Amino acid sequence: MRLTALRQKNSLILHDADSLSDAPGSHQLSHPVGPELFSADYWRCKDLVVGEAPGRGSSLFLQATPTQQWVLRPYRRGGLVAKLSEKRYWWAGAERTRAFQELRLTAALFEQGLPVPSPVACCVTRHGMTYEAALITVRIPGAQALANLLAAGKADDALLRRVGTMIKRFHEAGLDHVDLNARNILIDPSAASWLIDLDRCRLRKPGKWQSNNLERLARSVAKFSASEQVPAVMACIHAGYAAPR
Repeated sequence: MRLTALRQKNSLILHDADSLSDAPGSHQLSHPVGPELFSADYWRCKDLVVGEAPGRGSSLFLQATPTQQWVLRPYRRGGLVAKLSEKRYWWAGAERTRAFQELRLTAALFEQGLPVPSPVACCVTRHGMTYEAALITVRIPGAQALANLLAAGKADDALLRRVGTMIKRFHEAGLDHVDLNARNILIDPSAASWLIDLDRCRLRKPGKWQSNNLERLARSVAKFSASEQVPAVMACIHAGYAAPR
């Protein structure tokens, strides 16, 4: 993976040069890398939007090449601050933007062989002392959110233990996932689990944050499972987390 930065007017783009190469079938053969790739309107005009995910900013699923789909996720604020500015962030340098930090972190974990989506690119567009940003990653084919499986009663004990093992792998790598919830854990058709949305996450030494991550996940599980099932669900996740590898 070769992360390369380029500037176009007031936009800075950090991208994986291999993902955006002129490979056969690449959408970029006739469209050079630029800020337009991070615009929902661009993809809609090309009729290449194939779906969208729930959440702030409505991430879009894009048919980027004949064989590969991407996820385009704009950065959006939540809570009270969103009433002042939903999509603008304070500028403190490119490497301190949420997009650059998330892309670099995702790339580092991906290169360690951890189950995160392959990073493609991010774009930061500066407006004076503020900026807007968006991120593109490769979509995991056929994956469903753990939240959906829990709500449908389709998350069996073996799957939940694998989720716990997956979380332990990331904790051993030092990842503090500040929004570890059932929507940010994906399950692919082979029942393998993946972790997504690393915005504001960071690498840390072992500490209380690890148990905090699991407690946050438990609160999320409670939203998608019957109250009497939550202890059993979390017991399986903890069993997978504690199992020797």
